[in-house]
Amino acid sequence: MSILIKNIKLVPMDGKNELIESTNIYIVDNKIMHIGEIREDLHVEKIIDGNNKIAMPGLINAHTHIGMSLLRNFADDLPLHDWLTKKIWPTEAKLNADDIYWGSLLSMVEMIQGGTTAFCDMYFFMDEVGKGLEESGMRGVLTRGLIEDDQAQIKLNETRELFKNWHSRGNGRIKVMVAPHAPYTCSPDFLKESFKLAKELNTGIHIHLSETKKEVDDSSKLYGKSPIKHVYDLGLLDTHTIAAHCVHVDDNDIEIMREKNVYPVNNPGSNLKLASGFAPVDKMLKRGISVALGTDGSSSNNNLNMFEEINLAAIINKAVNLDAVSVPAISALEMATINGAKALNWDKEIGSIKLGKKADLILIDIDKPHLYPHHNIVSSLAYSVQASDVDTVIVDGKIIMENREIKTLDVEKIKFMAEKHAKDLIRR
Repeated sequence: MSILIKNIKLVPMDGKNELIESTNIYIVDNKIMHIGEIREDLHVEKIIDGNNKIAMPGLINAHTHIGMSLLRNFADDLPLHDWLTKKIWPTEAKLNADDIYWGSLLSMVEMIQGGTTAFCDMYFFMDEVGKGLEESGMRGVLTRGLIEDDQAQIKLNETRELFKNWHSRGNGRIKVMVAPHAPYTCSPDFLKESFKLAKELNTGIHIHLSETKKEVDDSSKLYGKSPIKHVYDLGLLDTHTIAAHCVHVDDNDIEIMREKNVYPVNNPGSNLKLASGFAPVDKMLKRGISVALGTDGSSSNNNLNMFEEINLAAIINKAVNLDAVSVPAISALEMATINGAKALNWDKEIGSIKLGKKADLILIDIDKPHLYPHHNIVSSLAYSVQASDVDTVIVDGKIIMENREIKTLDVEKIKFMAEKHAKDLIRR
């Protein structure tokens, strides 16, 4: 399909322009064909009026557990360890494939409506997430969460099969990585096996690292080193690594991440709610580390609103550092776009709006009282825009939401089925 977006304000996230006040974007098939003046030689099938709208790259949720939407508002106001061991893990043990299918679709609806076009998911029954991905038209990285137990080898084989069946599916919209859950749920030998599988498949690692002080203290007692130094010494960081959280990190940890080109994912909403602490995002960014942004699961957040995470990423660091210029608006937007694309190893194709890149972009309606006056559009995106301001979502050149109507999914059916499965899950 060919699309012209006319007379649009553009925040390209291209490292050069913060804002292009008025331009036109041509999309042919699944790529950005032209940005600039109207081209009389280019004929399109669809024209979108960009008046009073902003175009920007689709948001990238670089760490989440989308099937956990069924547990939204189920277990709250608990410390992370109690939350996991007393509420979440016992309930997750009762999950089945249908639960994950409908819970994941519910999350995809929420993400599309909030302008998220790509995500990295760690959970179970990942074939069901893959099915939902194909239906939704979104872009995603599937990672089967690996917690070591007597089924550990079976789980590794499931990841191998997941890669075989889903990697590069959906016109290249789907990737698969290897996901050892964390150093506190995986032994050194199992972590090495996970790394070996990632090398075999020529793919990346997705892991939780240094999320809580307890995790870091326990690692120091058990191994005499931080979780990040521990996985570094095991060789785990010698492949492309997405490291969720990285809250309790010291200068040595940060230097390791810089040296190994690790992609930490800040999850400010979840870290606040679970009292995990404040990641030193500003320090990592200043060391040249590409910090990405994520929501974590919607049972610990309790939403998948990336505009809320952009806002939190910017304002929290200012307060924690007592520095009003820490993580400025443009940096927070980079975390949610081009840095997320780097984390997912997709930055050559998405994360910014440039000629030749895939057409993954969103249009935001700025004709809203809370967005007037239009002084600084970049500031508006970080500090004022709400998820509900997203008007249109395009992924891989296809319109999957227009005028807030999702074109690819039956939203009412998904809400009904997710509610039914959530209630059934709790009764089991």
